Amino acid sequence: MAMVAENQHATSEAITELINVVAQLRDPEGGCPWDLEQSHSSLIPCVLEEAHEVADAIRHGDDNHLNEELGDLLLQVVLHAQIASEDGRFNLEDIARGISRKLIRRHPHVFADEVAVDSEAVRQNWESIKVTEQANAPSTSPISDRLRSKIRGQTALAGAMVISKKAAAIGFEWNTIDGVWGKVHEELEELKEAVANNDLNHAQTELGDVLFTVVNVARWCGLSPEEGLVGTNQRFLERFSRVEAAIDGQINDQSLAELEQLWQAAKAEIRAEASASKISNQSTLKHSTNRGE
Repeated sequence: MAMVAENQHATSEAITELINVVAQLRDPEGGCPWDLEQSHSSLIPCVLEEAHEVADAIRHGDDNHLNEELGDLLLQVVLHAQIASEDGRFNLEDIARGISRKLIRRHPHVFADEVAVDSEAVRQNWESIKVTEQANAPSTSPISDRLRSKIRGQTALAGAMVISKKAAAIGFEWNTIDGVWGKVHEELEELKEAVANNDLNHAQTELGDVLFTVVNVARWCGLSPEEGLVGTNQRFLERFSRVEAAIDGQINDQSLAELEQLWQAAKAEIRAEASASKISNQSTLKHSTNRGE
């Protein structure tokens, strides 16, 4: 218990230090000009960027990176709390106490006498309590209202998946995946037509329809569109970095045909390396097994 108390004290001191640092950055006399210019709205891109960088660090399993990125995300929370406190609206204490109260309310199986036999029961209880907390005047579109609230803080791809899953759960669904593919081709043709007609506003709408329908394909196949696109981004950058390295970064001096040749070479090189690594790992595993390790 003494060790726990000591750790809690150290954590409290560290949070207090961060609050004081941020307050000094926002001090009109001697503070940082950039920090003083910020508002809740101007910091939206920073919050989103830091959250995505936390997710990236988790995907890569890099504790040092994750530690740093969680600090950057915590800074955003403290900075928003500081901005609000300057106007007397709320502060970090209000934020912390508010989320603590919410967790206690929504975990009655931990903090009260209710029982939840598994994580699905916990999820259902959470949603039920949430609906009760947010009860307003009767709505003619309660499902849509809840979905709007649920997706407002998510990426567009993640939000599309949430909407797609909910619509399917209540029966608004194709009979087979063939119907989904048909819709993909239909929306793609409409996008091509809008682009051919140079109707950019219409093309923007149709692009969204194509992406939403592809998300439905992902749902049918049990795939994650967000993770899929993250992987594609990483593969593109890995290949493109090799293209750049092969020509010392002189991209503008190369023809498209030359760049395509380098791209294919990089792609083949990465595939060969992955194959060699797989064989090596299998050989190591076999060797260890034979030795009884």
